[in-house]
Formats: sequence, structure tokens, C-alpha cells
Amino acid sequence: MELFNLTTFKCSEIVTKYYSTSFSLGIRMFDKKLHAPIYGIYGFVRYADEIVDTFHGYDKKRLLDSFRKDTFQAIEDKISLNPILHSFQVVVNQYKIEDELITAFLHSMEMDLYFNDYDQSRYEEYIYGSAEVVGLMCLRVFCDGNEEAYQRLKPHARSLGAAFQKVNFLRDMKSDFVERGRTYFPQVDFKRFDYEEKKQIEEDIQRDFDHAYIGILQLPRAARLGVYVAYIYYLKLFKKIQETAPTKVMNERIRVPDSKKITLLVKSYFKHQFNYI
Repeated sequence: MELFNLTTFKCSEIVTKYYSTSFSLGIRMFDKKLHAPIYGIYGFVRYADEIVDTFHGYDKKRLLDSFRKDTFQAIEDKISLNPILHSFQVVVNQYKIEDELITAFLHSMEMDLYFNDYDQSRYEEYIYGSAEVVGLMCLRVFCDGNEEAYQRLKPHARSLGAAFQKVNFLRDMKSDFVERGRTYFPQVDFKRFDYEEKKQIEEDIQRDFDHAYIGILQLPRAARLGVYVAYIYYLKLFKKIQETAPTKVMNERIRVPDSKKITLLVKSYFKHQFNYI
């Protein structure tokens, strides 16, 4: 069983490294004991997201329904022959991750199958399920049974997840709006997306970042550097988007070069070593 567990977590690690350079770098900055469970969470959420975003030509609803059923069956049985689901259920059972968080996440994934325009209520619902709960799953791992710490840091983890997702919405505006016809930000006319609308969105994101940072400083040391690296990377991406004209944001995917990510990682590491974060 030990070999089976190791190979399934290795599969989740491979998924993470192939799909996200930034999160892979952040995970490497965690204490080694946190690597496997965070890979387990990321592999799960990545696969669900792939179903609704890229499996064109397939019955996405049926695939997602099957994925949902298999997920909860794996958690109940404490085993799955799907390596991604097996590693995820190990994490869920070990760290007591609530079914509500998993259900909310899968619900948000399903929303992408039905909704292209979001009002404020649906927007908040989607942000919570697609991003905030992922932060809460990770926080369960970081706190490792310390309920007081989890409850205290919970609002900050939600803010960090929200900030990341909203930055993703701006970064991926071309693919979401132009290619998929999705408009996540409520009451924003992307056909006439201007500086004022962009500024309002950015002010909301900055509030999320500011609130999240307070929580990062209170995280257990084993997790703090890894979360800080992800925070710094997304903050850098956010600043780059702020400096970019609305028309360019609409027509080009803004990114931070890998060389810059490495530089941010090194700076973050030395700040952490000298207790500047």
C-alpha cells in the first residue's frame, strides 16, 4: 500500500508541475512534509477544471458527474484506482477536509457549464467555490488539526484565494471572453472595457491582497514561505496587469517570465530566512 500511495502522489506532483510553474515553485518552498498533501489537492482541482475548460467535444456534464461520484466514493472507501483521486482522498481523510468545501468547489466547476454572465451573487458564489475553498483545503493541511489557528486564519485564506482567482480572470480575459464567451466580473461590459472599470476591479483585488497578507504573516513557519512565494508571484502579475492598457488586457495574456519567477523566489527565500516575512 505504501508503494501505491507514493506512486499516486507522484502522479499529482507531475500534474502540478506540468500545469502550473508558479504553484510548483511555491510548493517547493514548503516544508517537505507539506509537499505531498498540497500536490494531492492541486492535482484534484486541476483535473476538475480541465473537464469544464478543455475537454471540448466530450460530454462535460457526464464527465464531471462521474468525477464527482468517484471523488466521494474514493473518500468513503479510502481508496481509488484513479491515482489523482486516491492521493486526494488520503489528504481529505488525514486532514479532515470537510465535504462542504469539496461540494462547493465541484459546484463552481459545474457553473462554468451553464453560465456565461455572472451577477454579483453568482460571482461571489463562483469565487468562493472555485478559489476560496481551495485555500481553505490547503489551510486544513497547514494547520494540521489546530482548529483555533484554522478558524483565525480562515478569512485571510479566503481573501488570498479570491485575489488569485480575480487576477486569473483579468489575465485570462482573452480566452474567457473572446474564446469561451464568459464574463465573470458583474456589470462590466467587456465590449467597452475601459480604464475606470479596470480600476474598480483592481481596487477590489488590492483589498483582497492586503487582507490576505495579514494572514500569511501568521501562518505556521512550515507553510509561510511557500504561500508567500505564490502571493508575491501573483502580486507581481497583478502589478503588471495594472500597468497594462485595458485593450491589451482584452487581447493578450499577461504573464510573468519564468526567469522573473526565479528571481522572486530567491528574494522571498532570503526574506524568510531573515524573518522579514
